[in-house]
Amino acid sequence: MLRLTDFIIDCPDTMKLAAFYSEVTGRPVKEGSHEDWAGVQFGEIELAFNQVEDYRAPQWPDSEHPKQFHLDFEVDDIEAEQSRVVALGATLRQDFIGEDGYGWRVYTDPVGHPFCLCHNKGVTWTDQGPVWPKRG
Repeated sequence: MLRLTDFIIDCPDTMKLAAFYSEVTGRPVKEGSHEDWAGVQFGEIELAFNQVEDYRAPQWPDSEHPKQFHLDFEVDDIEAEQSRVVALGATLRQDFIGEDGYGWRVYTDPVGHPFCLCHNKGVTWTDQGPVWPKRG
């Protein structure tokens, strides 16, 4: 099973952008947010902010500096889902699955947009969405 978990926006300062969207939406910055990854939760889906070195802001509608985002999908069986998405036209770009079988793989869709299939250790699903393990 594949579940959309995150809509991720690249940025130079995760906490600053998370605070902005927290104010815009009236939702709190997710507990455990930090300088590399911050989020604002919307039920099952998190609006997440990913710190990027040498960030270059999009200059919409200028196609020379396009919009910057990617989607994360949590999966139960990463090998089966990889076979399925590749058969649909996705291309595997990078593999960050560890020896323990957990991590993520980066793909591009048929027109080049990146997305990830993630298999995170300890994630459980409830009617309210994913419950992530506590960071240690």
